[in-house]
Amino acid sequence: MKTEKTKLAGVLVLTPRRFGDNRGWFSETWNRRAMQRAGIALDFVQDNHSFSAEQHTLRGLHYQAPPHAQDKLISCTRGAILDVVVDARKGSPTYGDWLSMELTAENGRQLLVPKGFLHGFITRVADTEVQYKCSDFYAAESDGAVRWDSLAIDWQADGDPVLSAKDAAAPAFDNWTSPFVWERKV
Repeated sequence: MKTEKTKLAGVLVLTPRRFGDNRGWFSETWNRRAMQRAGIALDFVQDNHSFSAEQHTLRGLHYQAPPHAQDKLISCTRGAILDVVVDARKGSPTYGDWLSMELTAENGRQLLVPKGFLHGFITRVADTEVQYKCSDFYAAESDGAVRWDSLAIDWQADGDPVLSAKDAAAPAFDNWTSPFVWERKV
């Protein structure tokens, strides 16, 4: 497994190795021992799977607040997405900064999103599937969203995205109070 740091501390790009032959390929997408050797010690408790029928379907920017905050490991298993992560930890030197990364079924990359970050994605093609592991169970009382267009994120889309009612009504980043606090690592 190849592990790459990003400009946002704690957000990592993981690229599992693929082994192929005339039948196709095989890839080990999660291995606790291998992750621990790489300094990643997470205990995932829930897997989620979404399907988006239309190109330019935008999901986000989502979070789950403490005490049910979630680390997530995002994979695109069919199609392609532009995955977006925003630092939402008050006091962080990169608070409000974002990064985007293309995840596709072909490139096999995964994005590790720690607690304290907003997450969203937009589909680049129709019939796209995204799967992600979560370190805490879904808790409706902790579920939240920030408006997708309130941070000048380049979603690389032509026209308006397909949104849920929740995402369309989410508060703008500047009108939102983050439940996350940055903790300086010594």
